[in-house]
Amino acid sequence: QVRLVESGGGLVQTGGSLTLSCAASKSIFSGNSMAWYQQAPGKQRDMVAAITSGGDTNYADSVKGRFTISRDNAKNTVYLQMNRLKPEDTAVYYCNTWPWIVGGNWGQGTRVTVSS
Repeated sequence: QVRLVESGGGLVQTGGSLTLSCAASKSIFSGNSMAWYQQAPGKQRDMVAAITSGGDTNYADSVKGRFTISRDNAKNTVYLQMNRLKPEDTAVYYCNTWPWIVGGNWGQGTRVTVSS
């Protein structure tokens, strides 16, 4: 059964930091590139950070230099360290494979709110 459980979101002031975690089932995590996706209110869901099974990373320009994605293959978990947060980072964050497998399940996401 495919399972994705995101956690770690919350309310933070501008300039603050948060660390998101995503526990995934082994069937979706093992050997796959994983990514964090951001969905702001009224906007589409976009990839902001991705990591291959070997640890190579890729970031959207909007978060480059501020966010760091990592993974623990032994724990089937992917993380997103978010620093120097801005109000425009306010969104629900999801993890999934990269690229997303059409028809694949999504977790409930974790909400990040950055106050100005």
